Amino acid sequence: MTDFIFVDTNIVLYTLGEDEHKKAIARSILAERPLLSSQVINEAINVCLRRFKFTREQAYTFADVVMRKTNVQAVDEMTIRKSAEIALRYQFSNWDSLVIAAALLAKCDILYSEDMQHNQVIDGHLTILNPFFES
Repeated sequence: MTDFIFVDTNIVLYTLGEDEHKKAIARSILAERPLLSSQVINEAINVCLRRFKFTREQAYTFADVVMRKTNVQAVDEMTIRKSAEIALRYQFSNWDSLVIAAALLAKCDILYSEDMQHNQVIDGHLTILNPFFES
């Protein structure tokens, strides 16, 4: 089990995408059994229902598959308080701050996300990496 890697919702969703390169990268990251938060699971369900037009059964089945391949951390009061601190200090959105806070509280070293600044270091410990970044 690799608990020092955290993944954002976009990485989870790329496992379903049509871009074969990104799909392969996303699936290899999930194969490492990373951490993610209950927020990430719920955001993925929402995107599956709204954008991908999944049935509820399909969306919840996908979420179940993801949960079986990862380690899920609940968003709790401590996470919300930490996310407020992150949002105020770094000016991230509320939702990104929740993901970052969960990763920090889990003592992760890496947060994989396509939506945040590649190579940014948060609190001197957590590095945000875009796994699809090509220089």
